[in-house]
Amino acid sequence: MPFEQAEAILQEIGQVNISRSSIWRRTARWGAQFQALTERERAQANAVPEKWQPPSRAVEADRRMGVAMDGMMVHVRQEGWKELKIGAVFDLEVRLGKDEHTREPVHMAHAVHNSYVAHLGGPEVFGEMVFAEARRRGWEQAQDTQVVADGAAWIWHQADLHFGRSRQLVDWYHADEHLANAAKLFKGDGTPAFQLWLNSHETALYQGHAARIACELEQAANDLPQVAADLRREAGYFHEHQQRMNYLEMREEEYVIGSGMVEGGAKQYQARLCGPGMRWSRKHVEKLIPIRSAILSGRFTDVWRQVYNSPPS
Repeated sequence: MPFEQAEAILQEIGQVNISRSSIWRRTARWGAQFQALTERERAQANAVPEKWQPPSRAVEADRRMGVAMDGMMVHVRQEGWKELKIGAVFDLEVRLGKDEHTREPVHMAHAVHNSYVAHLGGPEVFGEMVFAEARRRGWEQAQDTQVVADGAAWIWHQADLHFGRSRQLVDWYHADEHLANAAKLFKGDGTPAFQLWLNSHETALYQGHAARIACELEQAANDLPQVAADLRREAGYFHEHQQRMNYLEMREEEYVIGSGMVEGGAKQYQARLCGPGMRWSRKHVEKLIPIRSAILSGRFTDVWRQVYNSPPS
């Protein structure tokens, strides 16, 4: 919570009189320790001699895991809005649910036991942080794994680098947004033709026909010069990610097809870091991020024990 709220709650409920500036100083002090622990875990998981050793634990035949990556913006003083890259590691659990397309009851995968990492910086360090968290969670024990995200090139580069053996999927809702944008360009926003085209091509996309959609949009671009560039951009999106758009197949094989687990996490970071008027110095927000990550991951107590009992740096 914001430091002002923490000050008021401590005074009202705990009868502890401590100023918000004192709360911040303690947060900054221990946030630096959380940072140091996160960096040690990242370095250890990505050390070359260690990284490529065979798994030390046997594969669990019924364990399935996933990773999702996304980003949100944080306002940093003297720098402006900067992307906070967020990664979620989760277990896959199959439950009975209702298929959104057929409306029939089916067994569907859900992301459970989500844990998070976040980094205000480049994708290379972030990718190593996500890999470290996945490894801490026992990634090597999982029989089946997946990566789900939007279409950002940097995400798929990190996925290939650290999770090359995992199934990859572009989040259904991001793909559907691109399809809707293509429909507006091709048929006109809000027209009967727009809705008809979108409905039929949503079904085609769900069934894994992204390449066919890309070809149709390329042809449309030749016939509609006024929106040709935008149509070709959307066609390129479906062409580039066609191998990551097998939604029906992935649903039937009991993987998740949406990235709600990481988008929900991003909203939780946003709630703390992007309140009205919030502007952060890079040094200070970087100390708060690992604390926020530990809280959202449900492992604050465990991390606190480690940093509290670690020798002074």
